[in-house]
Amino acid sequence: MATMAVQIAGSLNGMPLRIKLQRIERARKLRALALVLPLLLFILISFVLPIGRMMFNAVHDDTLLSLMPRTMAALSGWDGRDLPEETVYAALVNDLKTSWAQKSAARIGERINHELPGARSEVISSARKVSTLSAGPYKAALIEINPLWGRHEVWTLLKRGRSAFTAIYLLRTVDYQYGPNGQIVAAPPESAIFRDVFLRTLGISIGVTAATLLLGFPLAYLLATLPRKTSNLLMIMVVLPFWTSLLVRTTAWVVLLQQHGIINDTLMAMHVISQPAELIFNRVGTIVAMTHIQLPLTLLPIYSVMKTISPNYVRAARSLGAGPFYAFWKVYFPLTLPGVGAGCLLTFILCLGYYITPALVGGPADQMVSSFVAYYTSEALNWGMASALGAILLIATLLLYYVFNKLVGIERIKMG
Repeated sequence: MATMAVQIAGSLNGMPLRIKLQRIERARKLRALALVLPLLLFILISFVLPIGRMMFNAVHDDTLLSLMPRTMAALSGWDGRDLPEETVYAALVNDLKTSWAQKSAARIGERINHELPGARSEVISSARKVSTLSAGPYKAALIEINPLWGRHEVWTLLKRGRSAFTAIYLLRTVDYQYGPNGQIVAAPPESAIFRDVFLRTLGISIGVTAATLLLGFPLAYLLATLPRKTSNLLMIMVVLPFWTSLLVRTTAWVVLLQQHGIINDTLMAMHVISQPAELIFNRVGTIVAMTHIQLPLTLLPIYSVMKTISPNYVRAARSLGAGPFYAFWKVYFPLTLPGVGAGCLLTFILCLGYYITPALVGGPADQMVSSFVAYYTSEALNWGMASALGAILLIATLLLYYVFNKLVGIERIKMG
């Protein structure tokens, strides 16, 4: 009887209560989805798609396949040993004539130039001269026009161009390249720079993170233990740099650190140094400026965690006989580790992508990965290389994040 009463009470217009509850729950989920959908679309458009496109560009280049279709098709039967046959050279002549007529020879030259520096002008010159070539044999004529087409490594490169996907850019980011016969070899010393660039980027980022921790931890402790009125006033001074742009803060350090800047003049006036110190356009200036910019981002998570730690814990340790340092190190400091981890991780990841500050206050030996990404994007117009550098940096960051998660545990991180 009780069950029947519940079924009757739970029905309205013949609809069971269970179905009504399911519909209400479904409507609630749809409303929640509608609220978060704009944010999801924004993340997808501004974050996920650009990163996906970058990863795709790092391994994709169909320039030769699209601009030299006849040559790519003719090379399918080449065994890769000696120079190709006459039919392949005839296909190349037709493709070069088409590229000259369509003004796309420069793009072909740029693609070949990525692997064989100096080839761009030779390809353009060949396309111009081939446009007047009327009859074969083409093999001897092309080699006479430009010895470039008699080099085996050029044809090996073109044969690799039959695929729209390539590893050339990723190889170059780790200082490797394709050899004359298509084998992977180490890049020559004069062009093997990227491993040093990545190590430099990691080194500067670690140095700045350590500096911000050493400066930020005591300051966060001071802010957490001072009276609220004084603490709030000091906190305003800490976050004050956020009210000015990154460019303005970096330019201010240029004024301060230059040879006859305020710092050098003050030190010389105090007879600390006898001649101006080299504080700018080197590693010192880079780390000092980046530390100043990143200090609040390391300090704030630590401060937010310290504010939640009751002083009774340290008092209890002291009452049990622990000294001041022992009580701090064994009781207080471990409780701050989630904030320390959050601040250091945030600072380190942001430092990996710094561009403006190293460019303005650093020297040629202090430029980080982002500077080379900017160069390949805006000057060299080599989007494949820029994407590969970004992809390697992203992968390295994810690996470091994975290691950090295994050692510390991301679930312990607190931002406030």
